[in-house]
Amino acid sequence: MKDEDDQTVGKAAVTEAVQQLRTHLEGTLIEPGDPDYEEARAVWNGMIDRRPRAIVRATALSDIDAVLQTARATGLPLAVRGGGHNIAGHSTVAAGIVLDLGALNQVSVDTANGLLTVGPGATLADVDRVSTEHGLVVPLGVISQTGVAGLTLGGGVG
Repeated sequence: MKDEDDQTVGKAAVTEAVQQLRTHLEGTLIEPGDPDYEEARAVWNGMIDRRPRAIVRATALSDIDAVLQTARATGLPLAVRGGGHNIAGHSTVAAGIVLDLGALNQVSVDTANGLLTVGPGATLADVDRVSTEHGLVVPLGVISQTGVAGLTLGGGVG
């Protein structure tokens, strides 16, 4: 068990690491007390009420690596949010880091091969919007707010 001095040093190191993370991001780092914090921490299932230490709204793929390095270095729990549509609340975490990929929702279509490529934050709505423009249909799920990555990796009922 750590004594009180070790916990203080640990908290200071985490605070320093989170502030250092801010300097390596193209996206936004949101902390408790910031004006956007309450909205940023909310997830689809309103019964889930967790308070992350930091929320990173990634706007570039390089933000992902910076967040992963910080989580690894600090030992803070990490939750990754694509669409945030998970009944169990896996897209958030208490006292850890939430990596919000929602802005990385690009969808591109290779019409010659009938293939779609989706960004890590793309939702079913993003896929539907782009695929229907090209006369394509992708059978993914039934809730448009669902993230493609979460549905693909974690399952669902669609």
